[in-house]
Amino acid sequence: MKKILFVIDKIELKYFEFNKLVTNFWIIKEFLERKNLVYITTIPNLSLKADIAYTKCYETFLSNNNIYYKDVKLEYKIDDFDLVMFRPDPPVDIDYINATYVFDFVTKPDVINSPRAIRDFNEKLHSIYFKDLMSENIVTASLNDIEQFLAQHKKIVLKPLNRCFGSGVMYLYEGDPNTRTIINTMTNNETTLVMVQKFLAGVSGGDKRVLTLGDRVLKYCVKKLPGKDDFKFNTHNDNFITDAVLSDEEMFNFTKVAKKLNSLGLPMAGLDVIDGKIIEVNVTSPCYFIKEINGLYGVELEKEICDFLLTEALLSL
Repeated sequence: MKKILFVIDKIELKYFEFNKLVTNFWIIKEFLERKNLVYITTIPNLSLKADIAYTKCYETFLSNNNIYYKDVKLEYKIDDFDLVMFRPDPPVDIDYINATYVFDFVTKPDVINSPRAIRDFNEKLHSIYFKDLMSENIVTASLNDIEQFLAQHKKIVLKPLNRCFGSGVMYLYEGDPNTRTIINTMTNNETTLVMVQKFLAGVSGGDKRVLTLGDRVLKYCVKKLPGKDDFKFNTHNDNFITDAVLSDEEMFNFTKVAKKLNSLGLPMAGLDVIDGKIIEVNVTSPCYFIKEINGLYGVELEKEICDFLLTEALLSL
């Protein structure tokens, strides 16, 4: 029996009962079914007393095939746990960064993904580690640089560096009368860095979510389809998610990515891929689309993930 702590998002705590769209809940449920002790907390419930990291947290439990938590706040040293799942959602703002600092004082439990590694890996910017597998891109706050990039590629995408779920992502085409307004808004008048990528036409057919677990790429893959009112995926329901196949070349290329990420302390990641090109590497709280994969492939993905977390991950960290 393991004592496990999940650092989850505040909104997930508010609506904690089993939510089939949320990766954390599938994993928590599977851990509980295996008779482990699972506790949940959020960033504001972390603390330091001298050089010892603490958390105020809630114990979870199973009832009628659902998960709940006891509304009694308990305080533990984070070192009292065997495993910590660090999975708050972005934005990676100052509160998020401060939470990663608390974990600099945690010595005993394994923490997945490593808060230090998350702090050091920006999901947009550090995708450039894999530049040979990406579409052409720049990171800049310069209006002139972005306008030149637009003139070169005709269609581009601008992304804020610290958000998630496509929040703030803008599409821009050459000749758009709002070009300067969009660029100045995105860069806060040339004071904030943004990721600028060549637009990939394949986005109209959706982007693949490629899932890594340790050194390997999972064979199960979904394609996220754009909404009717957007050029990108923006609605998490079955109408906009379908199965997808990874080519041998993609499996080979993305396995190299998985190994690199795992070596950095990021064993769980989700690559967003269009036309074989990585557009983003999700490492903060990657969605594994467990509900959809289980339905599409007739598997129980949560069992494979928990097998990894309780064996390979604990042995390798």
